[in-house]
Amino acid sequence: MRIRGAVALVTGASSGIGWATALRLAELGARLILTGRDTERLAMLATMTGGTPLAADLADPAAVTGLARAALDAAGRVDLLVNNAGQGYAGRFTAMGADEVSRLLAVNLSAPIELTRVLLPGMVSRGTGYVSFVTSIAGRTGVSGEAVYSAAKSGLDTFAESLRLELAGTGVRVGVLVPGVVQTAFFTRRGASYQRQRPRPLPAARVADELVRGIVTERDEGYAPSWLRLPVAVRALAPATYRRLAGRFGGS
Repeated sequence: MRIRGAVALVTGASSGIGWATALRLAELGARLILTGRDTERLAMLATMTGGTPLAADLADPAAVTGLARAALDAAGRVDLLVNNAGQGYAGRFTAMGADEVSRLLAVNLSAPIELTRVLLPGMVSRGTGYVSFVTSIAGRTGVSGEAVYSAAKSGLDTFAESLRLELAGTGVRVGVLVPGVVQTAFFTRRGASYQRQRPRPLPAARVADELVRGIVTERDEGYAPSWLRLPVAVRALAPATYRRLAGRFGGS
């Protein structure tokens, strides 16, 4: 995909992978629309990139639809949608309240689907565009203590795959990036820091580079780091072995 001159909407842009992705897209000449909840950080990033900040809480369905409409009003079109925003939760499912479950499903699954629903028709009518989804290894393998988050990311994976098949021949591509552990505030915000020695968290900029590389090459799927394909393959080919190993070494 040609990035220079493309209008890109990046969700979760006020920190982490979204922030780093916005910087990389700006370097390549994209016109940015930046969204997140931290208005000060968004304003700072907009100054750095020349982008348009549109603050929104993606847990609010009305705000999500309003964001998509505001992006179209601001730029006239969206050529590249980067569905990056996510929210986690650490703890047993039985300890979760209904509001926490609803918020995780809204941010991680419903919001990217709604943004895509509103913005995709314009891409199809122009015969070009790219919809990118940042999912998670948790959605491919499941993670203890992150049942709802894992389910939401798994659902997003399946939505992306189904959409890719539906859009064949339209000129609009769909890509998924599956990251592992990343050096962001995600773990603090979910309520528990990352405690394991291995694997080491990746810098957000490295994950963003992989994400943008997939967009430029119109790749269907990527992993960050690439070795994450291995546990996914083991789970598919030898599920009993995978579960034994996950029970021994798994966790977040």
